[in-house]
Amino acid sequence: MVNKLIRNIGLALGVLAVAASPIASAQQWPAKPVTFVSPFPPGGSVDPLARLFAAKLSEALGQQFIVENRTGASGSIGTAYVAKAPADGYTFLFAFDMHATNPYLISKLTFDTAKDFSPVMLVGTAPMAFATAPSKPYKNFNDYVKAAKAKPDTLSYGSVGSGSLGHLALTLLQKEGGFKIIHIPYKGGGPMTIDMLGGQVDAGIGTVALLGNNIRAGKLRALAVTGDKRAASLPDVPTMAELGYKGFSAEAWWAIYAPTGTPKAIIDKLNAEIVKITKQPDVNKQLTVTMGMNLKASSPEELGKFTASEMARWSKVIKDNGIKRD
Repeated sequence: MVNKLIRNIGLALGVLAVAASPIASAQQWPAKPVTFVSPFPPGGSVDPLARLFAAKLSEALGQQFIVENRTGASGSIGTAYVAKAPADGYTFLFAFDMHATNPYLISKLTFDTAKDFSPVMLVGTAPMAFATAPSKPYKNFNDYVKAAKAKPDTLSYGSVGSGSLGHLALTLLQKEGGFKIIHIPYKGGGPMTIDMLGGQVDAGIGTVALLGNNIRAGKLRALAVTGDKRAASLPDVPTMAELGYKGFSAEAWWAIYAPTGTPKAIIDKLNAEIVKITKQPDVNKQLTVTMGMNLKASSPEELGKFTASEMARWSKVIKDNGIKRD
């Protein structure tokens, strides 16, 4: 009797051990609502992208995926929240490219970008568009540069924040082109676009995902794009390289991260589900045609390498040009 009881207890403990294993937790995941933290406000490109995937994942996995906006400090407030969240597969960061530049611009970050996050997926990249309101006199990028050279430090341009890739790209272009303009940092793509449409800023730089609809509707005039080839969604707009800035290329990107320690089996499951979603015709069209994205849908390992590469590239630009957070 005693031996039988001991055997039963041993079997029960074995079942509990299996249930608690990462593989078992991944099979059961998600067992409750999952949160995507968007560290930027609605109106930009991150929020609608996160909501698109959240809705599709809710359908696919039968559990609610919620988008929570935790904004401020160029995305670092929401990022800090995720870094300290339980690594249980129920909180993820939907990051923008500033994820790779904030460590070199904000001296008192409460997290370590390289150590506190596990990569899930590089969703995609996209060229940025440099655009202006139709009421402005600039018909092309060279018109804008000529005006800037005629009156240095008088023309303005907006970006989604100090240290954003748009800001860094224009820093490089100014050095190469020999012109000087005033940078106006915004707290997101939404506020910047509003001021661009109203002519409060002479020009602005943002992803084709952010500005594309207004450009195609004639509400903004695109002067150039920053990719190594023309954007499929804006085929008539020349690249900076075509305009004489040889070899120039800078693309924005979107990626998903988890707090470090999140079970790999859960990360792999989420990655696989998103890959399936990106292959759905309606989603694929929205990402590649409407948003002008170069769809990547990468593996976690590929995102890890990409993040390290972006941090190395842009940290040098920040250091070499003495860029500070405004």
